[in-house]
Amino acid sequence: MNDSRPQVGFPLEALSKARHRVNEASNIVILSHIRPDGDAVGSVLGLGLSLQQAGKTVQMILLDGLPGSFRHLPGADQVRTSVEMPYDMAIIVDCSDLERIGEALQPGTVPDLNIDHHATNLNFAQINLVDDKAVSTTAILTELLPHFGLDITAPVASALLTGLITDSLGFRTPGMSSNALRLAADLTDAGADLPALYYLALTRRSFESARLWGTGLANLTREDGLVWTSISLAERKAIHYPGLDDADLVNMLPTIDGVKIAVIFLEQPDGRVKISWRSKQGYDISDLALQYGGGGHKNAAGASLDGPFNSVKERVLASTRNVLNTPIPAS
Repeated sequence: MNDSRPQVGFPLEALSKARHRVNEASNIVILSHIRPDGDAVGSVLGLGLSLQQAGKTVQMILLDGLPGSFRHLPGADQVRTSVEMPYDMAIIVDCSDLERIGEALQPGTVPDLNIDHHATNLNFAQINLVDDKAVSTTAILTELLPHFGLDITAPVASALLTGLITDSLGFRTPGMSSNALRLAADLTDAGADLPALYYLALTRRSFESARLWGTGLANLTREDGLVWTSISLAERKAIHYPGLDDADLVNMLPTIDGVKIAVIFLEQPDGRVKISWRSKQGYDISDLALQYGGGGHKNAAGASLDGPFNSVKERVLASTRNVLNTPIPAS
């Protein structure tokens, strides 16, 4: 890795404790949030593979399983949906609160280490390494792993770069920085194939995903600077879309001219409704997501609420209009 990169920006005491715990542990479980995105997947795999290379026994857990769009990554076949063996260290990555990992850990468990970049993180672990200025959790890990004495080989770099690419939407979110670009270059130098990973993570989509976009776009509604759409469970089944996500449609909606805030509502099989917000600079939707039990960033956040579907939409849209009407003053 490039030694000219800035040093990891966490308190030395926390870094020292984290490194000691990682070095002392033999059997480590790594978990991230339900409905995992590229940063969650990349963080779990990148950290997990690097720990395995150091001789650790590692369980990589995603309660909802690995999305099909990331099955090309090295180590993808090792991801499980539940903890299968005893462990002596639990690490949570890319997750703002423990509720978002589902029921993967026993109630009352306090994880050893929490590594994340969400501004809404609740600092729920014994050691918390949270940097809300980082473009992705994998960007944090790219700097942390060498500090922990862990190698970033080509498989690790591929996982980490996938998280950086997806959470920055291809290097174009407001959190992008020159340091993030340097990290991407370092990961490319370590063996990650940037063009291939970019295509597989952001450009490629299935026929069913394209049909889901068609349904979502057909349901699109505009009101001043607000646009929203919804996809019901029945609509999802009619087009045979296998996932419970929006096939990344939410990240296209803010590209519509004049949009300041975009919202998508997805009806889930358990009767809950998944809500995702995206906003332009000047409109902070992280507190809104937190209000509904979710979390995220100023310009990208989400939550999940109990139905009914239509009443959730009405309530959330009313709250979103309030945010739209109270922009953040320019600094």
